[in-house]
Amino acid sequence: RLAYRELDQRANRLAALLRERGASPGRYVGICVERGIDMVVAQLAVLKSGAAYVPLDPAYPKDRLEFMATDAGLAVLVTQDTLADVLPWPRERTVMLDADAALIASYGDTGAPLDAAPSPTDAAYVIYTSGSTGRPKGVMVPHRAAVNFICSMAREPGLRASDRLLAVTTLSFDIAVLELFLPLTCGATVVLASHGEALDGHALGALIERHAVTLMQATPASWRLLLEAGWPGRAGLRAVCGGEPLPRDLAEALLQRCAALWNLYGPTETTVWSTAWRVEAPQRGIRIGRPIDNTTVWVLDALDQP
Repeated sequence: RLAYRELDQRANRLAALLRERGASPGRYVGICVERGIDMVVAQLAVLKSGAAYVPLDPAYPKDRLEFMATDAGLAVLVTQDTLADVLPWPRERTVMLDADAALIASYGDTGAPLDAAPSPTDAAYVIYTSGSTGRPKGVMVPHRAAVNFICSMAREPGLRASDRLLAVTTLSFDIAVLELFLPLTCGATVVLASHGEALDGHALGALIERHAVTLMQATPASWRLLLEAGWPGRAGLRAVCGGEPLPRDLAEALLQRCAALWNLYGPTETTVWSTAWRVEAPQRGIRIGRPIDNTTVWVLDALDQP
C-alpha cells in the first residue's frame, strides 16, 4: 500500500536523479520494470522530470525491446537489476530501482522546479504498436491529448474519489493510461494486479471482492477469463470493455453481473479511446457510441468519402 503523499515523495526523488541523468522536456525515458508500485512511481517520476515515458514490457522478446529502445533514442532507462539481461543499456544512462535505491533515497522528497516545463504539445508518452508492416511503430501522445482524454473519462464513464479501479493491463498497451492516471487524478484508489493475477480469472475475481473494486477496464478476452472462472459478478462494479469488438453474448453476461457496462473504441494514434457507449440493450446491436470530449468522428463509405 502507498498513500498519495508517499507516492509523490518517491516520484520526486526518482525524478531528481532522472534529471541528472539527462531526462528533460523533449527527451524519452524507457520504463522496463516488473508490474508493481515501482512501475507507477517510475511513470510519475518521468513526467515530473519533464520527459516522456516509453513503456517496455519485460515480457516482450529481447529483440523487440532493443529495437524500441534504440528507435526511441532513450536518454535514460529505468529498470531493475534483476532485468539487466532483458534490455542491456549503458550503465551511465540507466537507473536501477533496486541497485540504486540508496542513491535515489538521498534526494529530497519535495522535488525541484523544472528549468523548463514541457509544453502541451510535448510528448507525455510513446506507445509502440505493431503497425501495418509488423514493425513496431512509436506513437507520440502529447500532454494536451492525454489530459483531454483523462478529463473526458472522469466525466463519462465517470470516476470519483471513492472509487477503486482494478488495473490489469500491461503498461505497453495504451489503455493502461486510463487505469493508472484516471484514478490518480480523481483521488481514487488503484488496485494493481500482478502479471500473473491479470492472466488468472480466479485471481481477478478474488481481487475484485477483496478490494471492493468499483471499476475495471479490460478486453473481451480478459472479461471471458473472469466468466470462465465462474465469477458471479459484483453489484457495485462498472465494467469497461474495449480493444476488440464486444460480442453480444459477452455483453449480456456482463450486464447480468455488473452495475453498468461501457463499450469503448479508439486507436492508439487518437489517444486511447475516441468513442464511448453505455451498453443497455445489446440485443439491438453493439455500437461504439459517440465521440469523447473535443473529438470528431468521421463516418466514411467504401470509397473513403464522407
